[in-house]
Amino acid sequence: MAEWSQMPEDLLLLIARRLGTQFDVLRFRSVCSSWRSSVAPSPGPSRRGRSLILPNDGISDAALGFHLSKSTIFLLGVARSRDQDAPAGWLLKVKEDVRRRMNLLNPLSRSPIAPLPEDFPRVLDLMDLRLLELGHEYVLQYMSYPPCGNDGHLYLEKVVFLCSDDGNDFALLTIHVSGKLAMLKSGQKRWSVIRDMPSPYDDVILFKGEFYAVDGTGRTVLVGLDLGVTLVAESNFGGDKKFLVESVGELLLVDMYLSLDVETDHDGVVTELAENFDYITRERTVRFKVYKLDREEKVWNEVKDLGDRVLFLGDDCTFSASAADLRACKGNCIFFSDNWELEGPPKGPGIGVYDMDSGNIGPLEDYAGYSELFWPPPDWIASTTSEVQNQLEALAV
Repeated sequence: MAEWSQMPEDLLLLIARRLGTQFDVLRFRSVCSSWRSSVAPSPGPSRRGRSLILPNDGISDAALGFHLSKSTIFLLGVARSRDQDAPAGWLLKVKEDVRRRMNLLNPLSRSPIAPLPEDFPRVLDLMDLRLLELGHEYVLQYMSYPPCGNDGHLYLEKVVFLCSDDGNDFALLTIHVSGKLAMLKSGQKRWSVIRDMPSPYDDVILFKGEFYAVDGTGRTVLVGLDLGVTLVAESNFGGDKKFLVESVGELLLVDMYLSLDVETDHDGVVTELAENFDYITRERTVRFKVYKLDREEKVWNEVKDLGDRVLFLGDDCTFSASAADLRACKGNCIFFSDNWELEGPPKGPGIGVYDMDSGNIGPLEDYAGYSELFWPPPDWIASTTSEVQNQLEALAV
């Protein structure tokens, strides 16, 4: 039998370079002392974008500066080796705030998951679980407010973060209130607003280590660290809001189509009370179209079938996953943050589902089994922790 601790150091380095997440590095370093010494731990929190203090000059006059917080979207599941017919995975977003406390959030919004069930474990043994890191999101939070405020204390535009390999330098890209792009690089005291804007920008993304942005017409650009803008796709008109999503190494454009719902009174006449206008009229998502980038032709080509892939469109990030890994839904569908409450004041964003095969769209609750991905936490979370606790107690006897 091979002695893993005696593996050549150059081979260990080759393996280490293919580790994609901080948890991969953690597990690698946990094998033995020789593996641990061959790879440095992941860069500290401040070097990877968590709890950085940033200037607000150039994009906001409402604060003394920003905290930059980082959240990670995970898919937790039962290890395949334990049960080939394992239940559905569980999606969650984990945020570490400026006080180094961990918070669980809705994967597609800024809303916290609360209250948690009484039997929810305080410690998870990740060595006994299947863990996939699906994406990251970054949020700018005003320093003039308490560090754990609500959405009103946040800079509400999406932010993407690029960090150098050694963790010493970084850059951020966001959308300015004017619709232009704005960038901040490490060491700078003021955000730089990029003047290029034939149309206001809708979304930004970090794709293969580079910044991309799309405007409301579908015109897509590559944004350099020198603030230069390079066209990668011509306009692709259609839809009311555009999202950029990475899926198995491809850059996708998702067009969201909206419709204005108007609630009528009993006589079929639209209520005209101005103070109730927000309650009786609201935009709802009615369909989507998906496109794949063709860099050579600089066009977006429509995609009718995503195969096994599932797309997720959140408030501050987008990501994709395999239906085989999720184990709760079929492929070729889109989960998105939306408001499905029709009666009374809006209660905050819910989750909608769009089936690209049938063209059907509706709230998460209309799709049997799909809600298992989000809430409540699965029973196996508590049972896995109980097994670990029992093992520890047996060792202590």
